[in-house]
Amino acid sequence: MMQENSSIHLGVSPTNLADANVSPCPEGEDQAPQPVRFSVHPVTLKFEDVWYSIEIESRQGGMSRTIVSGVSGTARPGELLAMLGPSGSGKTTLLTALGGRLPGKITGSITYNGQALSSGMKRRTGFVAQDDALYPHLTVLETLTYAALLKLPSSLTRREKAEQAEMVAAELGLTRCGNSIIGGPLLRGISGGERKRVSIGQEMLVNPSLLLLDEPTSGLDSTTAHRIVATLRCLARGGRTVVTTIHQPSTRLFRMFHKLVVLSEGSPIYSGAAAPAMDYFASIGYEPGFNFVNPADFLLDLANGVTPDPRHEDDDENHGKQEHHLDDLQSTKQFLIYSYKKNLQPLLKEEIRQQDQHNSRKSSLSSSRCSDNQWTNNWWLQFKVLLSRGLKERKHESYSGLRMFQVISVSIISGLLWWHSDANHIQDQVGLLFFFSIFWGFFPLFNAIFVFPLERPIIVRERSSGMYRLSSYYIARMVGDLPMELVLPTIFVTITYWMGGLKPSLLTFALTLAVVLLNVLVAQSLGLALGAVLMDVKQATTLSSVLMLVFLLVSGYYIQHIPMFIDWLRYISFSQYCYRLLVGVQYSENEVYECGFGSGSCRAYDFPAIKYLHIHNMALDVAALVLMLVGYRVLTYVALRLGHQR
Repeated sequence: MMQENSSIHLGVSPTNLADANVSPCPEGEDQAPQPVRFSVHPVTLKFEDVWYSIEIESRQGGMSRTIVSGVSGTARPGELLAMLGPSGSGKTTLLTALGGRLPGKITGSITYNGQALSSGMKRRTGFVAQDDALYPHLTVLETLTYAALLKLPSSLTRREKAEQAEMVAAELGLTRCGNSIIGGPLLRGISGGERKRVSIGQEMLVNPSLLLLDEPTSGLDSTTAHRIVATLRCLARGGRTVVTTIHQPSTRLFRMFHKLVVLSEGSPIYSGAAAPAMDYFASIGYEPGFNFVNPADFLLDLANGVTPDPRHEDDDENHGKQEHHLDDLQSTKQFLIYSYKKNLQPLLKEEIRQQDQHNSRKSSLSSSRCSDNQWTNNWWLQFKVLLSRGLKERKHESYSGLRMFQVISVSIISGLLWWHSDANHIQDQVGLLFFFSIFWGFFPLFNAIFVFPLERPIIVRERSSGMYRLSSYYIARMVGDLPMELVLPTIFVTITYWMGGLKPSLLTFALTLAVVLLNVLVAQSLGLALGAVLMDVKQATTLSSVLMLVFLLVSGYYIQHIPMFIDWLRYISFSQYCYRLLVGVQYSENEVYECGFGSGSCRAYDFPAIKYLHIHNMALDVAALVLMLVGYRVLTYVALRLGHQR
């Protein structure tokens, strides 16, 4: 066993890799920089009689469903514990509970060196979800470097953190693809195995004492899966405690596991060392009917209640015995659960109690050495890193060729349609101003809806590991949106304004542009709020379509005599305030236009479409838009805060 205060290399020394069955940890082809050295505080994970239930709705009313029932086990430093079981057996739920990330009430005992989960322990726990939540446009090294800047303590310099990221990439075999983008469903990037190693690398940056992984081999070929599990075993040998769920490992993967927990419908049927698992099941009457069988397949068949021995199916006597078991205990699953409770559970609980008694003094010393300060970096540093990362990631989307073509083409077409209209074509000019308010209401609103639902997996993962405050992320996101969201409307207005023949005044143009940009920010704020509150793209898109249609109709361009009982909708329409401001900026109170066939002039404010708007105090319209801007942004933050706590 390693000493608690020993300084350990982030990776695994080649001298420790003595097991012939396991390949060494992947190493980079290039010489890696000298790593920053961290202390590994070995963690013994113990969970005893863990239960977890959820409330579900049914036609008969609310009812409770047990997901995990009475699971116990231990995992020590240097051990790789695997959780096996069919789909829906509770593996991921149990793993999430062990990582302290499961909402709701968990009964039973989960301890880390004999202590309950603290913020310091949570920060030393790495959690790799089944789905890789990564930014698609960042490269491998950029992803790891930004994670290092956020996760590693502020006592390290920026260069030392970058070196740590490069060293992790080298030790996980990611050097060759370091400058390749991560990619996504619509963007070609690195392979699935490399993505999984990047996810592991993000957690390894702080040299976690406890590493939890959910289905790390899911969707990978056998060779890549073997390399991932070999890497995990190597990481365990460095003094870490590694726990992983795995669905259907091959024989050579199964031999890498030190310990095993097998679940059947949330209940354990085995928990202990992996090597004697087959002997245990043979001792209670279940053994494969042939010599060469994948132990994992055999255990999964048992967890499903299937007896895999074909001789049992052909032999009437054995079949009769099996039916006797089923009659007495109702099913194979129940017999296996009963056997576990009778044979393994007492021994396991006794082992846990002996370890608690033996390590209580040592555990308290180890726990006291770790600071429980919630954040490793101050707010300002988190803000700067998140702002830099956001700008680098989103510039590819905001300034994509397709979006640039969309905006510029619409601006040119609209400029040609309103080509050199003048004040005598006041109806046309008012229509152009209304088009400004509507187009730059719809466009930013629908783009903003997707922001938080799509980024939610990344936010949840990073916030759960204590990488940054929600406020620093949110402010960085809002500030980063300014250059991303305001450049295209500026280009649009610049082109269309002068082509459309609006008032040739730089001041009027500047005010028009300012109103449109304020309208863009309000529309974006509403989109962000809808996305954050609903966290469902389909629902948010449907609701926003209804809202924008209502705002379009009540803005004062199409309908000028709205019934009193529904007239209040005008006051919640940001499009109406934008439209009134654009018209008020464009026409002065004493401005005239030719209102007849050469018979005279009329005041612009007497034009029916303008007169209905009642443009008397534009300061109130500006105040209404600013109030909406602030209100929607605050609502978005509150929704994100409450959503993270659920």
